[in-house]
Amino acid sequence: MIASHAGEPAASVMHELLLDSPDITAFLTQFTQKMATTLAGHGEEVWCAVTLLRERRSATVASSNDRAAALDEIQYVYGDGPCLTAAREHVMVHVPEVATDHRWPGYTEAAAAAGIASVLGVPFELAGEARAALNIYSDQPRAYDQAAIEAARQEVALASSALRLAVRLAGHRDTEANLQAAMASRTSIDLAVGIVMGQNRCTQQEAFEILKAASNHRNVKLRDLAAELVATVGKGPAATHFEN
Repeated sequence: MIASHAGEPAASVMHELLLDSPDITAFLTQFTQKMATTLAGHGEEVWCAVTLLRERRSATVASSNDRAAALDEIQYVYGDGPCLTAAREHVMVHVPEVATDHRWPGYTEAAAAAGIASVLGVPFELAGEARAALNIYSDQPRAYDQAAIEAARQEVALASSALRLAVRLAGHRDTEANLQAAMASRTSIDLAVGIVMGQNRCTQQEAFEILKAASNHRNVKLRDLAAELVATVGKGPAATHFEN
């Protein structure tokens, strides 16, 4: 029987784990490894992975080891299974004995052939940010008693809070990066317009139209053309005049 607990980490521990991780994947990898150790009994082994549901496909984004990731792939091949159901329907899914469970025809036979005797799927509480589940595999039948199931649920609930924060921070970083890129592009375009105005003694609007026409003619994005012009002028007098 899998151990029901191995210490009760506080939410602050999960947030410290997140802060010590370079990215979300690293955080989840450490989490799955921690869960595999936490839930393993004496002389028994547990394999843990995290499935993330995307618009068109499912993917394992972290695992305690390569075997855990390979076990997830069995569900993806059949397009269904306990952990995919846990993530899709946001419910705890317990399979005490894989060999006698017939909820996912094909999958259970393949899982049993791979040496898996029991499975537990625990959904993350991501409040609409994403859909994901922790997948826990054992080669022992009826490996999870009620205490172990509750311990897994509590651990995932703690991780969910940190993961929601990570998803939001990643979103903010992406937004900030996109904004900085847009500002850099705008700066290059403004500088390029000024260069064309000086070269052709024209108005700002006329200079912009010259740049846009050159962009279309060369099939190059306006921001890339502007950056090229600015870089050229930075090395010396501009060699190209966008007169046509």
